[in-house]
Amino acid sequence: METVSSPAAIIRAEGQGERRWFFGGGVHTWKARAAETGGAFLLFEDEMSGDKMTPLHAHPDSDETMYILEGEILMHMDGNEHRIGPGGLAVAPRGVPHAFLVLSESARMLCLHTPGCCEAFYWDASTPCSPADPPGDVDFGKVQDSARRNGGIVLLGPPPFAAH
Repeated sequence: METVSSPAAIIRAEGQGERRWFFGGGVHTWKARAAETGGAFLLFEDEMSGDKMTPLHAHPDSDETMYILEGEILMHMDGNEHRIGPGGLAVAPRGVPHAFLVLSESARMLCLHTPGCCEAFYWDASTPCSPADPPGDVDFGKVQDSARRNGGIVLLGPPPFAAH
């Protein structure tokens, strides 16, 4: 018997998908939700402004893959720092501490979580927005609250970056 990971085909063109302002900074365009993939994965595009940084964190139950479309980030992964530009890739296996800092004026990346079990965290730590909406305010308190309520992420400490 053949098994299929998605209950139905998913087709989304450039710019299509629900747009959400993430309280940790950045606009997510959701390309494939966990329910659409039978829980196999969550995929979103993340548009970020320069100097956005994440706290040191880990995803205990999913691998996080980040593919850089535009711009450059500094990835802190398991104690080491790596510069990643367009076409570059970073994979944070489940449980591995990581954080990133946007080095360029802006950056865009695809973020893939396998499986898609951390969707509730991102959903609760974001709010709908339209292309005309200006970026919202960063609110790490809301990010921490969502992490406590939904799991999917463990916040381990502040951003680990020295002045860049």
